[in-house]
Amino acid sequence: MKRIIITIVVVIGVLALIGWVLSNNKKENEAKTAVVAETGGAIVVKAAKVSKQPIVLDFSANGNFAANQDLKLLSEVSGRITKLLVKEGARVSRGQVLALVDPELTNLDRQVAEENLQKLKTDYARYKSSFETGGVTKSQLDEIELQLRNAEIKLQQENRRVADANIKAPISGIINSRSVEVGAYLSPGTELFEIVDLSQLKLKVTANETQVVNLKVGDKVSIASTVFPGKEFNGTVTFIAAKADNTLNYPVEITVDNSTASELRAGMYGTAHFKFPQQEPTILIPRGSFVGGVNSNQVYVLSADSTATVRQVVAGRIFGEQVEIVKGLEEGETVITSGQINLVDGAKVDAQLDSTGNQG
Repeated sequence: MKRIIITIVVVIGVLALIGWVLSNNKKENEAKTAVVAETGGAIVVKAAKVSKQPIVLDFSANGNFAANQDLKLLSEVSGRITKLLVKEGARVSRGQVLALVDPELTNLDRQVAEENLQKLKTDYARYKSSFETGGVTKSQLDEIELQLRNAEIKLQQENRRVADANIKAPISGIINSRSVEVGAYLSPGTELFEIVDLSQLKLKVTANETQVVNLKVGDKVSIASTVFPGKEFNGTVTFIAAKADNTLNYPVEITVDNSTASELRAGMYGTAHFKFPQQEPTILIPRGSFVGGVNSNQVYVLSADSTATVRQVVAGRIFGEQVEIVKGLEEGETVITSGQINLVDGAKVDAQLDSTGNQG
């Protein structure tokens, strides 16, 4: 009995819900009918007059300055530091000695290598003389010759180690940090200095697809920094990525000469202002004018008898919410910009006017 009552209540509830939905739909249809009646059966749309507009390709992009080179100098030898010749903030030149490592062990190794080489040279001369008289075999001569070559290589290695005991700057720049002190024992791979070259800086920015097509390597760019208000820096585009990043933008690098005053620092913010020649005015229409999207290349044009006619057009460049029309529209025509979802070819429309009296 209880189950029957529950079933009846559920059925009544479903019927009530269906009745409410039908009633609500009826009211909506009546409201739509009333709107259509007020406009004489025409569909209300928004439209805009087609006209040629100037194209501005100029744009700005923000980014961070990066050093031309940022190098962490690592030790290539083992030994104890006996002297540091530079401090943090010092400006150094390529090849300048920065620190000295105790050369005692490396000098001893080089001395042993030199003595071993001299001995093998003497042995080789003796073996060669004996080989000519039949005293040693060709195999024995080849073996001593191989030992001689290995000894020469070993001496070259030891000479390099002695030279590396004088730690030199591989690039010119500024000592940004020093990681060791006098008396510290080094192993190969120990970090010694960070050297930053600020003679040139790279401003790293991004450009979208419509902007990047107008850029080329070598373009001159005006750069501003909030740290130096009112001052303008000059840069040159030196890199444009061939592939977009995860945000679908293209990384661009602008090189700025910073050798004279060295005012800018790596990590500062900068704004690049890209300027282009004046472009010829062209027909632009709102992006929302297209039926189903720009790729459809179809718009509705308002005819003189207030009907909407489908027009095939050729879309060009996209500038934000404006799209260039290469072919298919003429100045003075009126294109429907909103309400196309309710239209079919030849439908009667009531185009709303904007506050200036233009259709839009």
